[in-house]
Amino acid sequence: MAIAVCAVICGADTWVEVEAFGHAKRDWLGTFLALPHGIPSHDTFGRVFAALDPDQFAAGFRSWVAAVAQVSTGSVVAIDGKTLRRAHDVAQGKEALVLVSAWAEANRLTLGQVAVEAGSNEIPAIPALLRMLALDGTIVTVDAIGCQTAIATQITAQGADYVLALKDNQPTLHDAVEILFAEGRAHGFVTGHHDYRRTVEKGHGRIEVRQVWTVDDPEVLAYLNPQGVWPQLRSVGMVVAERHIGTERSREARYYLSSLPSNAAALGDAVRGHWGIENRLHWVLDIAFREDESRVRQGHADQNLALLRRLALNLLRQETTSKMGVKAKRLKAGWDDAYLLTILLG
Repeated sequence: MAIAVCAVICGADTWVEVEAFGHAKRDWLGTFLALPHGIPSHDTFGRVFAALDPDQFAAGFRSWVAAVAQVSTGSVVAIDGKTLRRAHDVAQGKEALVLVSAWAEANRLTLGQVAVEAGSNEIPAIPALLRMLALDGTIVTVDAIGCQTAIATQITAQGADYVLALKDNQPTLHDAVEILFAEGRAHGFVTGHHDYRRTVEKGHGRIEVRQVWTVDDPEVLAYLNPQGVWPQLRSVGMVVAERHIGTERSREARYYLSSLPSNAAALGDAVRGHWGIENRLHWVLDIAFREDESRVRQGHADQNLALLRRLALNLLRQETTSKMGVKAKRLKAGWDDAYLLTILLG
């Protein structure tokens, strides 16, 4: 386990590479590990991680995260799924692994992960992941697949607020909210019951304009939630994002349900924070760790190796003395034993 953690930090993406790292760093590893039989073969690494109970491994991971970082009040905890596209085996009838992760945007850390059961989807996995986390005082953001009354109820029961993306999986409610904002923008919102924010960002040859509206009119909320099935629903929101790159222009409108008070700035920040799980976790795992290319799939090895990547990424994120990207940090850790030790010590 110790060899694998160090190897993945230092750039290993397969069991063959983990074994090669072990041989290259045999003397250094021997300073703190007893290695009476030398470095295990890549087949041994594969067998061990295929047999390792992923739930126990994940529980240890969450305990470690809780020990090294605290998610502060008002922080965004984003929940989203990711498919390991090549971790499937047609011959064995094994589907590609889908993992639902929790991401603390302010800390830039993965808090935990749960695998989606074969033949199912992310909806049952989200509550299972939420139950494992301390969420009191946080803002939990979930994409449209998690826009479910049971999930909203669980989030509020755990002492958190929610911001849920609203799309066509809730067609009646989505259409009603869409009409609400169309009418409000055309004819004016009810005085004292809406908020608005506009931001403009320039960089990398593009201009991004974001407009956020929120509404907390009690009559509107009662109409949208007549049976009270959405717990503590306090506002609905719309985010319109426009992107200008040269002469090209794109525009997208998205809608949200929230237990937060009507505050356009807060909703906009929560929505932006949610995209951190895509931009700073999933994208980095694919680019710096080549996760989407991984063919590891025997037993539980795919799920456990995925957790090793997240463990390594958390450690690399916590190391702030070097102003380098994740890939460069992995390379430096492989070259420099002292730097690797700095990463391991957190």
